[in-house]
Amino acid sequence: MSKPAERNLIVGLDIGTSQVKAVVGELLDDDQISIVGVGTHAAKGMDKGGVNDLNLVVKSVQRAVNEMELMADCRVSSVFMSISGRHVKCQNENGMVPINNQEVTQEDVDNVIHAARSVPIAAERRLLHVLPQEFTIDVQEGIKNPIGMSGVRMEADAHIITCADDMAKNLVKCVERCELNADQLIFSALASSYAVLTDDERELGVCVVDIGGGTMDIVIYTDGAIRHTAVIPVAGNQITSDIAKIFRTPISNAEEIKVNYACALKDMVSMEESIEVPSVGGRAARVMSRHTLAEVIEPRYQELFELVHDEIRASGLEEQIAAGLVLTGGTAKMEGAVEFAEEIFQMPVRVGNPINVKGLSEYVDDAGFATVVGLLQYGKVQADNKKSSKQKPGESLFHRVQSWFKGEF
Repeated sequence: MSKPAERNLIVGLDIGTSQVKAVVGELLDDDQISIVGVGTHAAKGMDKGGVNDLNLVVKSVQRAVNEMELMADCRVSSVFMSISGRHVKCQNENGMVPINNQEVTQEDVDNVIHAARSVPIAAERRLLHVLPQEFTIDVQEGIKNPIGMSGVRMEADAHIITCADDMAKNLVKCVERCELNADQLIFSALASSYAVLTDDERELGVCVVDIGGGTMDIVIYTDGAIRHTAVIPVAGNQITSDIAKIFRTPISNAEEIKVNYACALKDMVSMEESIEVPSVGGRAARVMSRHTLAEVIEPRYQELFELVHDEIRASGLEEQIAAGLVLTGGTAKMEGAVEFAEEIFQMPVRVGNPINVKGLSEYVDDAGFATVVGLLQYGKVQADNKKSSKQKPGESLFHRVQSWFKGEF
């Protein structure tokens, strides 16, 4: 078995409501990530991003990790983990410090970030991310990299993301029972944005909507920085439940019908197309129109998109999202979802698949893998920062400031 230290491996683990995904990537000399192992397993014991049966989650995680290790021919010891759920909250804060020696140094930047993050946080909350947005030196605003600039006083605006400490501890406990260490917990939509966005989209203004099984995770960028994050605790499983109840079919069959035949817009489906629907209790399967299925699904998608639209409006950033929406996550793949979203949001919409990966990329070329691939990208940045700080301390600070604005702090 190869050792992670020899191959310079990074592992991402996404424990979702519907699926557990584990992906291991190797850091290459050209600063790219090569996918070397992928493992997936149906998630048991999860509900809307939270753990409701620890033992079932542990088993699901262990099977996904075992599959990944078998494919990659390695043993892993630590992972970068995603976290979601209605308990995830955000706030924008400001910090101010005097500048020592009239020139901004690394110490000044650290101090002003510390000042911004020093807001009181309830004992039951855990700090996940402090993401600087921009700096102000005296009267000059909108500074991206303040290092070396002259002034008397510096301010920093920062976006802070917190979560319920107990929810985070339960996720970490699941991983530790699989004899793994959790390197860091990363908000799911932040991780997804690493995998699917371009720098141009971040600068123009973009909203990433990660639609999973139990939650819709939202992150909004403008001018290259994160301005708003949110979690809406309804998503794809609600659609599955609707299909199961209305057509009286088992949940497993309803999920299969949703994945293979569902369409978010009924006008895109022919009246002549038909599908077979399994029945419960050993009754004979029935044949129904695919158009009828779409008539059931369209109102649910409309509800989901309108909840997202309400959240964007509430953030006050709707007019600043020039690059539009990027839908990702498993539920974003449904036929008609992009067209329907464009009707509702009146802005450009695309499905975000992971980009900038090599190796077994065909295994993760799917919107459902955005979060777990984003965790690898996050881990790569952390590794780059550690490497550069050892070799070139001055250069590492520049990279660190750049990393902050990409949400890598």
